[in-house]
Amino acid sequence: MEYCLRKAQQSDLEFLLDLREATMGGYIRQLGMSTSKEAYLSRIFYEFEAAQIVEVDGIAAGLFKAKYTPENNEWYLVQIQIHPNYQNNQLASRLITALIERADTTQAHIGLSVLKNNPAQHLYLKLGFVQIDENDHEYIMQRRYSSPH
Repeated sequence: MEYCLRKAQQSDLEFLLDLREATMGGYIRQLGMSTSKEAYLSRIFYEFEAAQIVEVDGIAAGLFKAKYTPENNEWYLVQIQIHPNYQNNQLASRLITALIERADTTQAHIGLSVLKNNPAQHLYLKLGFVQIDENDHEYIMQRRYSSPH
């Protein structure tokens, strides 16, 4: 399945709200966290300038949001959400692998957090991330650069 990325815009808000509910709503409710429109918008607008819409055949299929901090030479995977209609096609894996390849060019680490009840953590482990910390609701994970030699 081929995909492309484009910068997210205000006109994507309805899609992003629906996407958040479809991909995260169940996990968020299980943890007793807010699923209000305001809570969703707060998360959507966090680092919005880094947000990219994943498109498949010109149709919005997901969100990919990663930010680079040059002072730390670190990428942070803020959000990755693939609509259920497009899951199980390795889109998330391919997006994260592309980020890993990009990070490796500058020997950068990649950080992320994942809700403790979100099975995406298994994908992150498979791609070389390790848990380095946790809080009440999330595991904090990191993939440290390691030389290919």
